[in-house]
Amino acid sequence: MKSKYKLGLLQLAFSSNLEENMKKSVSWVEKAADEGAQVICLPELYRSQYFCQKEDFNLFDLAETVPGPSTEHFQKVAKNNGVVIIVPLFEKRAPGLYHNSAVIIDTDGSILGIYRKMHIPDDPAFYEKYYFTPGDLGFKSFKTGFGNIGTLICWDQWYPEGARLTALKGAEVLFYPTAIGWHPSEKEKYGKAQQDSWITIQRSHAIANGVYVASVNRTGFEKPVEEQDGIIFWGSSFICDPQGVILAKASDDKEEILIAEIDIDHIEKIRRNWPFLRDRRIDAYSGITKRFLDKD
Repeated sequence: MKSKYKLGLLQLAFSSNLEENMKKSVSWVEKAADEGAQVICLPELYRSQYFCQKEDFNLFDLAETVPGPSTEHFQKVAKNNGVVIIVPLFEKRAPGLYHNSAVIIDTDGSILGIYRKMHIPDDPAFYEKYYFTPGDLGFKSFKTGFGNIGTLICWDQWYPEGARLTALKGAEVLFYPTAIGWHPSEKEKYGKAQQDSWITIQRSHAIANGVYVASVNRTGFEKPVEEQDGIIFWGSSFICDPQGVILAKASDDKEEILIAEIDIDHIEKIRRNWPFLRDRRIDAYSGITKRFLDKD
């Protein structure tokens, strides 16, 4: 366990060729390791384009098992480079049972575990409920060779409960592999507000929990359905500290490696001055497990 280590986020664009995407991602992970990154995260569903823009029975064929092709490749890369790799993928758990998952691979190439996306959206061109079973492993922290990390996935990033529970498990960093972007027809009117909200909510998780947050998005324009407008993925991957200070931020539209060093001692310092975990009224939160609280 290190008091300081470097996070690496890979903001990438993806084609419809699965093998090409995998080879490209391996290359970028190796490049990030060469540049000093020690815990490296890929975007959500890295191996393909964002296929949830339509509901298609045949697209379940994109899923893979764990262990499987992705883990086999990245286990070797992790071991050869002495890095931790977070690999977000479309997991085939059993016939007819699929998850949107992230596999955590440690520095020795071993699989530490899996996080399965808990919150599943269903919006125009984000038809994830058709493909993904909600996660059933809960919120988790993984003890890697560098430190304790937690990962959530995309739609999870809007929920303070997920961030809180992952932090309470001991995670020092919350990773959010993501595939989020603009509908082209909405970008001009709503785009800035949508993107600002996305950044703000994740910075708030860092502040409220006294942890680092690392959010990695894909970039580029994807239009797998001819009769639809497609999605402009807005990039803007970033890393922020426990006060929400942005340490590194990527562009909207370029492939980039984002690297920032984190300091675990800084978490201790911030939590001593902003003792939000100390002052929580855990005796008064029973209503949080209800869908909605009716008026008394």
